[in-house]
Amino acid sequence: MVRSHSQLEISEPWLQQTQGQGWQFVCLLGFTETALLPGISAAGATPEDRQFTAIADAEFLYHGPQPQPRYPLPPLQAGASPVLIARAVMAAQAMPLTLFNTGLHQPPPAPYVDLGGTPAACVSQGQALDLATVQHLFHQGLAWGDRLAVTHADRAILLSECVVGGTTTALAVLLGLGWPVTGMVNSSHPTCNHGQKQAIARQGLDRWRARMGWSELPAQGQIDPLQVVAAVGDPMQIAAAGMAIAASRRQRVLLAGGTQMLAVYALAQAIAQYHAVDWQRHRIMVGTTRWVVDDPTGNTLGLANLLQAPLISTNLSFATSRYAQLRAYEQGYVKEGVGAGGSAIAAYLNQGWQQSQLLAAIEQLAAQLDHSSTPQVSN
Repeated sequence: MVRSHSQLEISEPWLQQTQGQGWQFVCLLGFTETALLPGISAAGATPEDRQFTAIADAEFLYHGPQPQPRYPLPPLQAGASPVLIARAVMAAQAMPLTLFNTGLHQPPPAPYVDLGGTPAACVSQGQALDLATVQHLFHQGLAWGDRLAVTHADRAILLSECVVGGTTTALAVLLGLGWPVTGMVNSSHPTCNHGQKQAIARQGLDRWRARMGWSELPAQGQIDPLQVVAAVGDPMQIAAAGMAIAASRRQRVLLAGGTQMLAVYALAQAIAQYHAVDWQRHRIMVGTTRWVVDDPTGNTLGLANLLQAPLISTNLSFATSRYAQLRAYEQGYVKEGVGAGGSAIAAYLNQGWQQSQLLAAIEQLAAQLDHSSTPQVSN
């Protein structure tokens, strides 16, 4: 049910050490105005829908299906929200949940911790966040990473995210950190919109460079990573990096996601090196879905190897699902989000769940949602 793909000297012992361990589920919610660009993401059929994706996912993750949710799951171009996977596993395996607002236009209708961040401007502006906000979010991440590891000392930490447009900010941050990652990222589209992402990221990086008066961007390791996030990042990234760094000193951490969490891993690594911050690299893993890893229009394995990031994936399949919206994952839609891949990995590691158990739990939740007032899933 779980495959190791890179840094096997780290990933294999990590998997052995987490066998039978309980988990706590952490989700960092954020927003970037990059999400409002036409065609940038399939996590919401229209720019208007995408304004509420993170809020709706948080509501569903916490409450599950409701007859009249305040924010119904937004319609997608195809497929069902990956929050179904996360909620099904989290509820069935009784994982404690903590939601963090790193920077939303409005708060989610569920208990959450406000980290005092702000939504990010579009990557193309080259001035996404105030540096002071980035610094604040990083320190909040450090404090909460330590606190989470202590509060549930017997549970590994599944660190997930929900940021629409986040693969584009991930691309921009990786480029800003000096990594040659053109054509490597994924997206929620069946065919990744590399050209659009690259143009937006390059526009933002060029505007940042011009504003700083540089003839070219600094080489890798020559610029404060927090400045890169302020220029072209989003609020989730820096908070997640801080949490992962601090939590790794006490507990094992699963960065649950694909491109976005590989970028968080690279960011944490760059911060640890630039600021001489202590972290335990061998305790941090990136975990995603097979739909991300096997996506022929991205290069997730190449990206993980380039970043020297340990990557694992779940073999969860929807090929035999009775729900068309779940089978759409097999055609390349959605792929990942809200810790979907990580939750399936945790379900296997904690209680040995196989394909049949995972699919049954997810379809049971889909049936409940189908019978509620939200027209999200149908046969």
